[in-house]
Amino acid sequence: MSNNNASVDSVKESTTHRLPFYAARQAIRRHASGGNILIFVTLLAMIIANIPAINQYYFDFWNQEMRLQIGDFNVFSHSGEAMSVLEFINDALMAVFFFSIGLEIKREVLVGELSSFRQALLPIMGAVGGMIMPVAIYYIMSKGTDYSGGAAIPMATDIAFSLGVLTMLGKRVPLSLKIFLTTLAVVDDLGGIIVIAAFYSTHIEWIMLLYAVGILALLLLGSSMKIKSKIFYIGLGGVVWFLFLNSGVHPTIAGVLVAFCVPATPVFEPRKYVRAIRVSISHFNTDDDESLAGRTILSKQQMNWLKEIESASDKVISPLQDLEDTLHPIVNNFIVPLFAFANAGILLLGLDPASVIEGISLAIILGLVIGKFSGILLFSWLTVKFKFAPMPDRSNWLMMASVAMLGGIGFTVSLFIANLSFAGMGAHGADLLNHAKLGIVVGSVLSGLLGFILLHRFLPKEKIDEESEAQ
Repeated sequence: MSNNNASVDSVKESTTHRLPFYAARQAIRRHASGGNILIFVTLLAMIIANIPAINQYYFDFWNQEMRLQIGDFNVFSHSGEAMSVLEFINDALMAVFFFSIGLEIKREVLVGELSSFRQALLPIMGAVGGMIMPVAIYYIMSKGTDYSGGAAIPMATDIAFSLGVLTMLGKRVPLSLKIFLTTLAVVDDLGGIIVIAAFYSTHIEWIMLLYAVGILALLLLGSSMKIKSKIFYIGLGGVVWFLFLNSGVHPTIAGVLVAFCVPATPVFEPRKYVRAIRVSISHFNTDDDESLAGRTILSKQQMNWLKEIESASDKVISPLQDLEDTLHPIVNNFIVPLFAFANAGILLLGLDPASVIEGISLAIILGLVIGKFSGILLFSWLTVKFKFAPMPDRSNWLMMASVAMLGGIGFTVSLFIANLSFAGMGAHGADLLNHAKLGIVVGSVLSGLLGFILLHRFLPKEKIDEESEAQ
């Protein structure tokens, strides 16, 4: 009997140990599939932007006004002015993207790779180095110029693109390296959020901001009172977004702050859930098997039993996890690709090819390719060298260097910060933005290609069994 108990305990322990790895694999698959879509829409945008017969339609479309009118009140307005399609994508839809990022960060801190300090320290330090070094390189190269305000552009790591490259190498990549890169990108996103909040806010309307803080306090109160309604958080979150939009603080920050207010505890604890569905399923066990065979329409009583199971299933998943799971396909397959399609259209016609290796383009390329690589690798090496954290399983420094190179794929957040950096600077700002986009694309492509070549060279030739690795 004791042997049986020991066996059960062993199975439970093994299952519990594998849960984080299962969750990590699911997140990696979602981000990687999004990376393939991003590659396609980026190429499409660059092609359309450079076809003389249609490129003017492409650029003009993003300047059309967006309206959601109720009487004289336009929801999509900023300081009384209607938002353009491009502003709607960058300020409204990207707020949903950052809301999703906020949910992911909160979940990682509570139960993911960031929940254990020692486990999280290596990717955290790698991310810190990967933010400091690119900014330093850009700042040195841009000091005294009119584009020095874009120093934060090369500090980002695009999780979808970078994991997409890793996925191309299949099961040769140790799961620990995928988790390292995913966690590093999450911390990197957090750094980008802090930079946007601190340096890309305009003139502050304090009354609007105070109203927003009051609603955020109401959301926190709702979370503490165990209000689980997702409509409650999404509805009030939309009001917070509008207030931030008109307060001078960038509205995407509202998405992150609202995400931090979403409760992470379910209504039912798992044991209560299991008991509830057992009771409901037991009704079917007592029913006549003959009467269930081939039936297409359930009785009212059977419908009630199934509704009880459905309701219990909804209540065992926390609002945070439910929203994160629901938003991932929308964000990865629609919002981020639409953002890339709207912002990656670089007008190359008439552009001097030499401009790629000078000015803002060169500063961004060096920041992404050299800065991200050296920062991630150096800070990771120091962390392991001083025994603050262990190396990822089944990896070595050649593999870590290859992954550090992938960290230079900036793209989504880099494009976002570039737009913030040069908005409102007129024709000169538009020219700087075009060259910044060129630097982001070239730097990201170079980092991706070099990272892929290095990984292909230094990864083990045989496939790794992820199931045995998770044991």
